[in-house]
Amino acid sequence: MRRFALWMSTGLGIGYIPFAPGTFGTLWGALLFYLSRDLPWQLTAGAILLFILFSVYCAQRAEEALGGHDSSRIVIDEVAGYLVAVIAIPFSWRTLLLAFLLFRLFDIAKPYPIRHIDRRWGGGWGVVMDDVLAGVFSNLSLRLIMWVWGIL
Repeated sequence: MRRFALWMSTGLGIGYIPFAPGTFGTLWGALLFYLSRDLPWQLTAGAILLFILFSVYCAQRAEEALGGHDSSRIVIDEVAGYLVAVIAIPFSWRTLLLAFLLFRLFDIAKPYPIRHIDRRWGGGWGVVMDDVLAGVFSNLSLRLIMWVWGIL
C-alpha cells in the first residue's frame, strides 16, 4: 500500500521531474478539470472532497517514505488544490488557464494564512491543506475576475 500511495503522491512519477514538479503536478488537476467538464458541479465537488481525503492519506505515506516535510516530489497536493480552484467554475480554456495561473501564484507566494498552514501543520494534512487553501483563494479570485469581465 505504501508504494501505491507514493506512486499516487508523485502524480504517477511526475514529481520526480527535476524542475518545477509542482507546476507539472498541477497539470494533472487541469486534465481532470477538462475530463469532468460535463459533470454536475455538485458531483465533482463531492469527488474533490473525497480526493482531498485520499490525498492527505497518500501524502502522509509518501512523507514517511521520502523523509522530511512536504517533499517537492509530492504533487498530489497540487492536484487537489487546483481542483478546489475550479469547483463550480464553468469550463472554458480561459478558465482552465486562469485557474492554473492563479493557483500557481498563490501556491508559490503562500500569502497568510497559506504560509502558516504550510509551516505549522504536520503530516499529510499540512502537505495538502496549504494547497487546498491556495485553491480557495484562486477560486475566489477567478470568480472576481469572471464577474469583472462579465463571464459569470
